[in-house]
Order: sequence, then C-alpha cells, then structure tokens
Amino acid sequence: MLKCGFILALSLVCFLSSFSQNRTALLTGTVVDENDRPLSKVSVTILGRQSGSITSDSGTFSLRTPAGRAFAVLFSYTGYRAQQKNFLLNENEKENVIIKLVYAHGELEAVTVTGNEQRTQAGLITLNPKNAINIPSPTGGIESLIKVFVGSNNELTSQYSVRGGNYDENLIYVNDFEVFRPYLVRSGQQEGLSFINPELVRNVNFYNGGFQAKYGDKMSSVLDIQYKRPKKFAGSAYAGLLEQGFHLEGVSKNNRFTFLAGVRNRSNRNLLSSQETKGNYVPSSSDIQALLTYDVGNRSSIELLANFSRTKFALAPESSQLTSSVFSPFFSANLGLDIFFEGREKDSYNTSMIGLSYLHQPSSKVKLKWMVSRFGNDEREGIDITGAYLFGEREFDKSKADFGLITNPLGAGLYQTYARNKLNISVWNFTHKGSWDKSNHYIQWGQSVERQSIDDKLHEWEYLDSAGYNLPYNPSGLILNGFTSSKANIDILRLSGYVQDNFVISENAGVTMQGGIRYNYNDLNNEFLLSPRIGLSWKPANWTRDIIFRGAAGAYHQPPFYRELRRPDGSINKDLKAQRSYQVTAGFDYNFRRGSKPYRLTTEAYYKTMQRIVPYDLDNVRLRYSGNNEAKAFATGVEMRLFTELVKDAESWISLGFMRTRENLDNDVYYDYKLDSSNNVVDSTLQQGGWFRRPTDRLFTFGLFLQDYLATNKNFKVYLNFLYGSNLPYNIPGSIKYRNALTIDPYIRIDIGFSALLLDADKANRRSHNPFRNFENIWATFEVFNLIDRDNTISYMLIKDFSNTRFALPNRLTPRLLNLKVVARF
Repeated sequence: MLKCGFILALSLVCFLSSFSQNRTALLTGTVVDENDRPLSKVSVTILGRQSGSITSDSGTFSLRTPAGRAFAVLFSYTGYRAQQKNFLLNENEKENVIIKLVYAHGELEAVTVTGNEQRTQAGLITLNPKNAINIPSPTGGIESLIKVFVGSNNELTSQYSVRGGNYDENLIYVNDFEVFRPYLVRSGQQEGLSFINPELVRNVNFYNGGFQAKYGDKMSSVLDIQYKRPKKFAGSAYAGLLEQGFHLEGVSKNNRFTFLAGVRNRSNRNLLSSQETKGNYVPSSSDIQALLTYDVGNRSSIELLANFSRTKFALAPESSQLTSSVFSPFFSANLGLDIFFEGREKDSYNTSMIGLSYLHQPSSKVKLKWMVSRFGNDEREGIDITGAYLFGEREFDKSKADFGLITNPLGAGLYQTYARNKLNISVWNFTHKGSWDKSNHYIQWGQSVERQSIDDKLHEWEYLDSAGYNLPYNPSGLILNGFTSSKANIDILRLSGYVQDNFVISENAGVTMQGGIRYNYNDLNNEFLLSPRIGLSWKPANWTRDIIFRGAAGAYHQPPFYRELRRPDGSINKDLKAQRSYQVTAGFDYNFRRGSKPYRLTTEAYYKTMQRIVPYDLDNVRLRYSGNNEAKAFATGVEMRLFTELVKDAESWISLGFMRTRENLDNDVYYDYKLDSSNNVVDSTLQQGGWFRRPTDRLFTFGLFLQDYLATNKNFKVYLNFLYGSNLPYNIPGSIKYRNALTIDPYIRIDIGFSALLLDADKANRRSHNPFRNFENIWATFEVFNLIDRDNTISYMLIKDFSNTRFALPNRLTPRLLNLKVVARF
C-alpha cells in the first residue's frame, strides 16, 4: 500500500506542478526568408510551451529563456517550413541569432476549431481518437482511453464498467448504428478485436451518465462513434507483436463517392504465454470494415457500413501453479495449488454487421435519415478439460531441495469441465431519425422497429472429486457439481422511439435545456416503458471565469436481453421485466490558465436508484444472472477530471472517482447457528441479509494519461497510462450470508510507451526512386506493459481441504511484457 501511495503522489506531483524558471537567459535575433528579407509576425516559442513571442516588422525578436539546461525554440510562419533550433545558455547570457525560413510549396497547416456546445451536456467526455493509437495498453483502442476515466480491473478485455454498472449496461453506436459484442465469452483471454477501428474514427463522444433521450435504453453509458468521411486519398499501416493493421481512404474526382476501409489481425499469444496456466495457446482475431458514401444529389446521400469479424481461441492446458499467503490468528501459511491438465478448449466467435442509411436534407434546417441494419452473431464453445490437483503448503526456502513444491498436502482431487454451447443471434433494425433547427430550438425525433431472434443451445457440466469423494457427496449415486442442458428459440419484436428538444432558455443569461422522452415496447413480456429525461446548463454571463454549471435527471430503464433472461439452470424467464433506474447528476466545467498552460476541470456528482434489479455474479468477464427481478440497488459517487497540456500539442489528463453501489435482495435470509463444544448445533437465529456490495463496487479509482516529448526534439515522445482501483468484491456461490464477501486486491497498472519519428513529412529531400517518397511519416514505438510487474487478481478458484474448509486461490493477470510496433502513414 505504501508503494501504491508513493506512485500516486508522484504522479500527481508530475502532473500538477509547474516548474519555476528563476534562472534565465536572453535570446534575440532576426528571422528572414530565402532572399534575406525580414519576416514579420513569425511565431517564436520554446518547444513544449503555450506562449512565446512574435517578430516585429523588421523581423527581430527577443525571448526570455531558461538557463542551465538544453531547450529548443520553434520558429513557424504560415506558408513556410517550421524550423527548430536547440540552445544551451548560461544564466544571464545573451545570444543573438539569424534564422532563415524556407517557403513550403503546397503545404498547408491543419486548423482545429472547438466550441462550448459539448461542454453544456452532462456526463459527456469528448476524446481525441489519435490518442487511442498512442496509449500504451495491451488491448489499445478507444476503450483503453475510456478506462482511464471509468477505471478497469482487466487489461485483457475491451469491456468496461461505468458508475457501478456492468458490461451489459453500455450502449455503443457507430455512425448511428448500434453494435453488439459476443455473449459467451468467459474470460478476457478469449476476447478478440473490438468493433471500433481507431484508424477509421473521426469523433468520439462518451457519456458516462445523464445522456439524452435520443440514445437507447441502457442504464449506464453511451459510446457514440463517428467514422471519417475522407477528403483525399490516404492510408496507414502498422505492425506490432500483438496486432497488425492496414487502412485506405479516398474520394472520387467529382467528390461524390468516398471509401474508408480497414483490415486488422490480432494474436494475444505473447500475452497469454506468460499466464499462470501453462499450455498451448492459439488465439487469433481478424476483421474487415468498410464505410462507403455516395452523394445522390446536393441534398441526399447514401451510406453503407459493413463489418465482418472472426475470433478463435484454442487452449490445450498442461499445468498451473497458484500461490496465496494466509495470515490469521489461528493459521499462517504459504498455500499453493498445483494442477495438471488433460483435454482442450476450442471456441469461435463470428460476428457480422451491415447497415444502409439514406440521408435527405429538404432544407437547410431539416434533416431526415432512414436506416436499415442487420447484426449477426454465431458463437461456439467446446470445452473438455480434466484437472488433477494437489493443494497444501508450498516451500519457499530456496536453500531447500523441495523449493517450490507442496510439502504439507491439505487436499487433493480431480475436476472435469465440459461444455458444448451454441448461440446464434440475429437482429434486424429499421429506424427513422430527423431533426429540425428552428430558431432557438433544435428538435429531434426517431422511431425504430427491431426484430431479435435468438437460437441457443447450452450443454455444460462440472464434476468435482475431493480425496476420492464426489462433491456434492451422495452415497446413493453420482451427482454433478453443476449441470445445465437447455435449448431456447426466442423471437422478440421491439418498438422504440423518442422526441426531444434542445433549446436556449435565455441567451443573455446563458441558460440552455435539453428535454425529451422515449418509449420502449416488446412483445416478449408486453411491457411498455416511458423514460423522460432532462438536462440543464448555465454559463453565468457576468462572470469573468469560464465556467459552465450543468445537470441532468431522468429515467433509464433497461429491457432484458439474452443474458438477463437466462436463469442459472438454463431456463428462460420470459416474464422478466425491465430493470428500472432513476438518475440525477450535477456538476461544472471550468476552463482556466495557470501561467502559459490551459487547464480544464470537470466535476460531477451522481445518484442512481435502481428497482427490479436482476442480481448477477461476475467471474472474469462472464456475467451470470439470477434470471429474476429480485433486488433493489443504488449507486452514488463523485468524479473529477483535469485536462491540460504539459507541453504544447500533447494533451494529458487525470481522473479521480469515488463511488459506492449496494444491492438488497428479496428474501435474503439465512441462519446463524450456535454450536456446542462438540460442534453440534444447539440453537439458530434467522438473520436478514440487508445491503450487500455489488460485484462492481469500487470505492476509489484513479487514472492518468500523460504525453510528453524531449525539450530539444518533438520527434521523441513518451506516453504513460496509469490505472489504480481499490478492491472489488467477489462472490462465494450459494451463500447468502457471505454474498460478495471475498475481496479482490486493488488493481494497479502502469504501461509506458516511447515513440521515435523515423521519417518526417518533409518530402522535398527524398529522391524519386526512394521507396518511402510518398509516405507522410513513420513512427516506431517501444512499449512496456505492467511496468511495476504487479500481480493483479481477476478472480478466485475456490478449493476445499480434507476438513472441508474452503480456501480462495487467486487467478492472476499478465506480468510485465514488452511490445514493439511501427506505424506508417501515407
């Protein structure tokens, strides 16, 4: 814990400190063009700083600089190639220089425009998709950026939990089409590529609560992705030890047709080879995506989005060694579990999505959109693995011959896991959306008809043998520890729609409001839902500070889908009702400067009350629902985020979160037994369970994403990704008294990446026969995952000894690993 506190304090100091520049020198000079004519209004800045100086009409400048250390000065002027010069001056030293800028033929500067409209929306975080390519993380992608804000407990998955919700409570849209994930995945190591290809992304809007009525019926979050619409021919290619990819984009000569396509391939073999379970891992995942657009006329366009993804996972386990230390007043030991396996696992997850949309704009203020899409999911699980185990105290004295072996056996047994599961899901969706920009009102509406077909076959069982006895023990016959065999064919018709108005109440007072209502109906249980939602923002007009207060409230009801409908025994509960959630959130967004650096501070507090909850257990990434509306719950917390640029053009941020979420199950009663000296029951008391921790209950989360580069060279960069999350609960199956009573130790993860520019964008000096003559740039990145080599825990394996005492042995995540990748753009 001391080590964790030190790292946290160090990170905060590095992020928030502005280093003083008491020792200074003076740099003066003149900037001229190729003909030695002075250039006025040339920007002169120290590399990494926000402010600097500009040249006078005679081309001269004067700049106060740091002394006693190396620094770089950047000279830039529209139409000319920027030039960088490095200096090392002593205290109070004066140096005069002459800088010559060369005219850049046909090169234009990129212009970025930002506004305050997005700051008025509660719960909205706008992300730069370029950072998704740079962030050091085993999975990478947009989801890795989101985890910096919401926290994580598993680097092997792209799924995330938001404000006490689970993975099934998050919505994902790509160009207004809803996308889905595989459902049978048990662990992060089985996962493949995320649907979202970062190379194709233009905008990323993430709502962690309080989202508007135009978004769907989920309780936690919305990830709204917009892909690029190309304006010229371009592309990129990258290759690393974990993932490879390629993308192309372009536009026709008449600018009516555009194409955007990407191909990716990923293998986590290098990651999984270091897992505690040794064996032959063969994971692979690949996908292809394309976005085609065509302008039918000046007011209409057609868009086609398609994705095909295939993920395979094969494992032939050999052995596993788990270790845990136990300290108590009665017993202390280094416990170990050695398992020797036979058998294999073979899984496949194939998904496809194709969507067609037609956009028509009858006037400058009215937009109409019609959409049709189909999502297909074909999943197969095949598991037949037998494990023989020996459990006891492990010897850790390296001087002894039996070092690493179990010297005092406490238990032995055998278990077998078998599964032959199939799942096919088909979702057809027809949607109409529209908007009308009317003076101070922006009215939006939508209507969807969706047909969901689920064809499911589950057949799985687990056999346990401890010390030669079958568990659970029954002398009259063989009883399996767990058995599920069922088939289900479900067809669900869903109707949903919304209408909302974003309007300005008072432009002078800076007050805006978003109000709307959405409905949802399904013919599975004939439930009709209404979800009113409202948002409000206020920017005080007479304040000198740039601050916006914002809040939102509403109903966020979630109708059941495949996983919620299924009970633990495999049966389907077609009478299951929607989980209901009422939420309120309030906070502020504050822009300010300290010295030359810009800062943005956002803070939000929230409270969610939930009814008709379907309780679940979380094991790795697998969610097991009870299949019944039998609980109520709440989640409340505060989130704070600080954005800045430690150096110019390199955004960094910190995120802090405090949260509590609890649930109260119906009929959660149990007995406390009083025993005599012979351990015989002499009395019992009926107890009420009360409020338990939910599986996602995490008191504190901390996230840091930092970008920096050398003071004398912007072409050498460093990226740091630091995540911390306090402990999580873990459930003991079949126990009301000890529901979610185990704890998973805090998750601590530091990933770091170093990038170097191998080829810059200056093409003037490249020869005609140079194979890289058409490349914009090439970067090489070296990454260190889990820099501190932390043994993070994802779940527990529960083992009984000879006396029937249960022990929990941790399943660990990945250790320190290295990765190398090269990215080229053209």
